[in-house]
Amino acid sequence: FSEHAEGSSSNKYFEVFNPSDADVSLSNYAFVNCSNGCDDWEYTNSFAEGAVVAAGSTYTVCHSSFAGDLSLCDETRTLYHNGDDAQGLMHISGDILDVVGAIGDDPGSGWEAAGVANATKDHTLVRKSTVTSGSGYNWGFSAGTNAGDSEWIVLDNNDWSYLGYHFLEDSETQLII
Repeated sequence: FSEHAEGSSSNKYFEVFNPSDADVSLSNYAFVNCSNGCDDWEYTNSFAEGAVVAAGSTYTVCHSSFAGDLSLCDETRTLYHNGDDAQGLMHISGDILDVVGAIGDDPGSGWEAAGVANATKDHTLVRKSTVTSGSGYNWGFSAGTNAGDSEWIVLDNNDWSYLGYHFLEDSETQLII
C-alpha cells in the first residue's frame, strides 16, 4: 500500500504502488479485510478484471461515493473499511504482502501510526518515499511509534493531496498516473 484513506462518510480509498520497471497484473492479487477484530481475514476481494499497475505508477480503488476527484481512481466500488478494520494486500498464493491494521482484537476506533492515536480512523496515511515494499503482516513495524520510525505520514481527515501519484526517495520526478 502506498496510501490508505478512511475519511468522513464514504471518503475511503487505498492505493498500491508498483516501484518496478514492469507492469503488474492484479489478477494474481486480492485485497482482504477483517471487520472489528477477527482471527483471520473475513473478506477477500478481487481487483477489477484486467486491472494492471503500470511500471512506476499507482492503482487506486475508491469508494463509489468518494467526494474527491474520481478521475484519479482506477476502480470504484463499495468499500466498507473503517478505522478499526484491518486491510491487507494478498497474493493468490495466500502470502500477505502488506497490511494496514492487524488481525486480532478490535483496536477500538483505530490503530496508532507515527505516534498518532487512531491514525487509521478519519485520516489519510501516505507511505514514506523511502519505503519500496510492503511489510507483510508486520503492522507494528510499519506503523512505528513516532513520526521518525514509522513508514507512514499521517494526514488530516479528507486530505487527498497525494492521491494518484507516489514519490520515491531516489527519484527526481513524481510518478503520476
